[in-house]
Amino acid sequence: MQFIVLLTIAVAALCYVWAENPEDYTKANSVYDFTVEDIKGNNVSLDKYKGNVLIIVNVASNCGLTEKNYEQLNTLYDKYEDKGLRILAFPCNQFLQQEPGTNEEIAEFAANHNVTFDMFSKIDVNGDDAHPLYKFLKYKQPGTTPGNSSVEWNFAKFIVDKEGQVVERHIPKKDPLELIPSIEKYL
Repeated sequence: MQFIVLLTIAVAALCYVWAENPEDYTKANSVYDFTVEDIKGNNVSLDKYKGNVLIIVNVASNCGLTEKNYEQLNTLYDKYEDKGLRILAFPCNQFLQQEPGTNEEIAEFAANHNVTFDMFSKIDVNGDDAHPLYKFLKYKQPGTTPGNSSVEWNFAKFIVDKEGQVVERHIPKKDPLELIPSIEKYL
């Protein structure tokens, strides 16, 4: 009897760990299978976003695209938050070191740009150390260059539907306001 209890606890623990971040991102069912760290260092299960349309975007403070993207992402969030849009911004320093600050400095920068959407801890989006969420996003929407699913630059945008499925990927130079038809389609 004690063995069965221990076995049940072990299986439950393994399921819990897998639910945080699947070791094999190709076996994840949706973005809801992942856990990320917010800008303050707290773990956040993405299942908290169930039923919402998501824009997941890698951001940088010192990029030529920063001002326009932050302004337009704020506009989108203000317009569609009440209808179920959530924006998840992931700072990344992989593109010419354009996000060199600490999480605290990034949070201050975002606050100075009136950001009210969700900011997360700095991560890698490409390479072996890429966050499993980004490996999953690129696996589901590999991009336009055959054989290369890498995120091209700061402000690449992934759209996730209400079921947690990655339904669109947009290049960094696409302005957030150009996503309105897609957002309205999935809302």
